[in-house]
Amino acid sequence: MDYAPVVTAVLAFLLYLNTLPADFAYDDSRAILKNPDLLPETPIWNLFYDDFWGTPLLHSGSHKSYRPLCVLTFRLNYMLGGLNPWGYHLGNVICHTITTALFTILARLLLVSHIGTFTAGLLFAAHPIHTEARLPRLRWPLSGLLFVLTAAGMLNKEQALTVLAVCATYDVFVAHRISPSDVFSLRIFTQVRFRPAFEGLLLLTVYGLTLLSFRIYFMGNKPPEFAPSDNPASDSDSLLTRILTYNYLPMANFWMMLCPSVLSFDWSMEAVPLLESFSDMRNNNDSNYLITVKAAGKGFHKYGGKSADSGGTSEIYQNIIPNCNGSLNASKHSKTSFAQVQAQTSVPNGKSQNVILGHPYQSFISASIRSLDVSILSIAIIVFPFIPASNLFFYVGFVIAERILYIPSMGVCLLVGLGVEALYRRWRRDVCRRLLLLALAGLVLAFSARTVLRNLDWQSEERLYSSGIRVNPAKAWGNLANIFNDKHETDKAEEAYKKALTYRPNMADVHYNLGVLLQTQNRVTEALESYRKAIHFRPKLSVAHLNLGILTAKMGDTEQAKKIYSHCADLDTSGLKDPRLHDGTKISCLFNQGRLLMDEDRLQEALEIFNKALQKRPDHYSPQSIYNMIGEVYFKLDQLAEAEKWYREALKVKPDHLPAYLTMSKLYQAKNLFEEAEKWLDRAKEQNPSDLTVDFHRAQLFASMKRFDDAVNIFERILPHMSQDFDVVYNAASAYRCPEKAKAEEMYIAATKLKPNEPAAWMNLGAMLHINNKYEQAERAYLRGLELRPNDKVTLENLQRLRKLKQKHG
Repeated sequence: MDYAPVVTAVLAFLLYLNTLPADFAYDDSRAILKNPDLLPETPIWNLFYDDFWGTPLLHSGSHKSYRPLCVLTFRLNYMLGGLNPWGYHLGNVICHTITTALFTILARLLLVSHIGTFTAGLLFAAHPIHTEARLPRLRWPLSGLLFVLTAAGMLNKEQALTVLAVCATYDVFVAHRISPSDVFSLRIFTQVRFRPAFEGLLLLTVYGLTLLSFRIYFMGNKPPEFAPSDNPASDSDSLLTRILTYNYLPMANFWMMLCPSVLSFDWSMEAVPLLESFSDMRNNNDSNYLITVKAAGKGFHKYGGKSADSGGTSEIYQNIIPNCNGSLNASKHSKTSFAQVQAQTSVPNGKSQNVILGHPYQSFISASIRSLDVSILSIAIIVFPFIPASNLFFYVGFVIAERILYIPSMGVCLLVGLGVEALYRRWRRDVCRRLLLLALAGLVLAFSARTVLRNLDWQSEERLYSSGIRVNPAKAWGNLANIFNDKHETDKAEEAYKKALTYRPNMADVHYNLGVLLQTQNRVTEALESYRKAIHFRPKLSVAHLNLGILTAKMGDTEQAKKIYSHCADLDTSGLKDPRLHDGTKISCLFNQGRLLMDEDRLQEALEIFNKALQKRPDHYSPQSIYNMIGEVYFKLDQLAEAEKWYREALKVKPDHLPAYLTMSKLYQAKNLFEEAEKWLDRAKEQNPSDLTVDFHRAQLFASMKRFDDAVNIFERILPHMSQDFDVVYNAASAYRCPEKAKAEEMYIAATKLKPNEPAAWMNLGAMLHINNKYEQAERAYLRGLELRPNDKVTLENLQRLRKLKQKHG
């Protein structure tokens, strides 16, 4: 039994056991938590029309990541365990474990020796760069089902399409042993002896073009759009900057595979500074390209200088013969074909292996042939899967991403395994071999330790973002601030937001999140400024417009608030990454605009706005709140039957919609059916036992039934928890008017402080002061009410009575 795949798979599983956290980590929010394609009510066919994040592929804001089979696995996870993160991460660990075992089997077929197989397998199992490749579920295609499995792989991760190029390289240079000169001179397409290789290459090309065409079609024949911060080089106006930076990035990625000392959850923005001139020391990487190309050229020249003969038998190694002193040279006179010196012999593990007979250096020649084959395949695995991320054919939405190095790392591990195997075979002395094994063990242990430490970073978002500060401080501090905010550590959150903005002042999301934090602290002026900055840097940020409108209305400038809501509702949200959020926010703006119009008793205008919201409402925006507000408009228009119809429509959509229960109670209260009104409040309480809003409406009901003591008892219980709610304070004041006039006066004063521009509060305060014989204060309150609502008949009459009373008493 070959234990190598088992050992490496067990190592991979054990190393990644500590990636099973208690919560979702970076980027899981949109891919899983907010992805509607995971939900059972979403039609299964939506997966094949949406991108990885649940956004329709044809939408201009789509990321164009088409991975329906991957999302299908998430949907299966959701069916089995809901949104428990444990199952999702366990699935990733199992996939990586299986991939490690399959890769080790491949290494065994290519490298033959146990030392090379274990080296490649253990390095792949322990490589720290794999800690970032968390979501994609990858497949290694099998030759018999190449097209089907490549298609399946592409529907899990686009990078899988490049496996066809790897297969083509193997078929041409390894299976048929065709030299590069025959390929570049196009003889492979014209000479009959190359027909088998040409047919295979043609078939792979057809496969590739078919799958690529399918992929482009589902993208809407348009490339994805990325923000300049995602890939700064692509946004640079300087051709030199783009060339130098893109020339540097492949070597930076390759170095990360060799020495994964610095890893990050995000390499966007200025995480990798642009190369803007030839004087930048990082341009020295060009020498690495030259060395690599030169070495590869020598290898092909030494071992692949000849092409296959007309019979299809390889002669590319026929000129290697030993000279008199034991070294190998090329002979011009040797015409012995490779087929004549090749035979099958058994090896200790029971498998057959090609060796070369008739030469004293037959093992060396056999190893050289196999080494070249493995080298070619390894380089193909390194290069081709990386090409989509190289910006060579199209711009991508990242600078460096460890996840796209998952497959290229296989090629690196194979090359290292091949090198260790060659050294072990060459070094005959036990001391040298032990040192080699010791060095290999140290490397595997170092990689394992780095993997474990990096996995610990992924255990919590706070640790993950903290680890990214030195690479991408702007993004890391912005995300850390959100974590602190969620934990109600407001001081730390504010400091982190401001730190993020010192590195990158134009981050609209950070300005918006800082505004939300300031708004919760009632620092209205600062919050308004943050929202304005967010809109300045991203004019289409609808949530910033919405919150700006809410705060503006709270400040009393309802006309400006309505303008903000109207502008937000007409925003063009094309090109935004989360169109569902922004389309829903636009409807919320219409909803709030309609409420302001209702408060001003402009009922017909409010009804038009609510109907407009219904017409523009996207499918994912649930309409119960709009239905309920339409019912409220009809209630104010005294069309009770129409109002009840809309309230019931709201309950059809959402049977536990609390506002609909409360408005139904209010409707029956208006009909003087108090018993039925209280039943609706009882149902509301069953649905929401801890919601104090139900108690507030019950207190209102009791007050309208003249049960003032019962109403006051409820207000006494809920006021400590709802003292900042204007409606609660205002109605409590009305309930206190009969039993406790001084308390009523106190509550009306509190109401005017909560809403200084609410005329009803001032008018009722004036009436209460009038009753309490505080004439001067009452007059001032009446006058303030009339400033806010001129010509109010009741208030004018009360003011006239007050002045007559003042004259009577001198």
